[in-house]
Amino acid sequence: MDHRTEDGGELGSVLHRNIAALRERRARGERNAGFGERAAAAISRFAGSIPFVLVHAGILAVWIAWNVGLLPGATPFDPSFVILATAASVEAIFISTFILISQNRAAAEQDRRDELDLQISLLAEHEITRILRLLGAVAEHLGVPEGERPELAELKRDVAPEAVLDRIEDEKAGGSSPIRD
Repeated sequence: MDHRTEDGGELGSVLHRNIAALRERRARGERNAGFGERAAAAISRFAGSIPFVLVHAGILAVWIAWNVGLLPGATPFDPSFVILATAASVEAIFISTFILISQNRAAAEQDRRDELDLQISLLAEHEITRILRLLGAVAEHLGVPEGERPELAELKRDVAPEAVLDRIEDEKAGGSSPIRD
């Protein structure tokens, strides 16, 4: 795998640092997970696998063969399959609970990532606005007419996240189309 940028240089140390930081954060989260969360995650992983399906298919086949008299010398112990149905129902309750625990943990982790993504986006927006203002001042100083384009004036304004959220909520409440200015 080639780790070169478009200009032929190696990927920056910032990228490597960020990858290492994210891996460390994930490892720390896994280390800090309680026993119950780790157990729920392991059970959920197994329940969502082909070996789980194969084990259950095998158990089911033997159970049915045993109780319909297909196994020589085996006395049926659940001819009406009531025990099988009960066991399957109890297992489904527990597996669905373990899956919900794992999904809740994954959702909380996703919320943290979304918050980080939002903070980085807001920081990038702020930095880009500052860069545009600086470039505008440089263009004005050098007499470059491109720096006076009307659409640049709006791009140089700071964005207030709460105003954007208010506008989105207003648009949704009114049932109108997305923001278009």
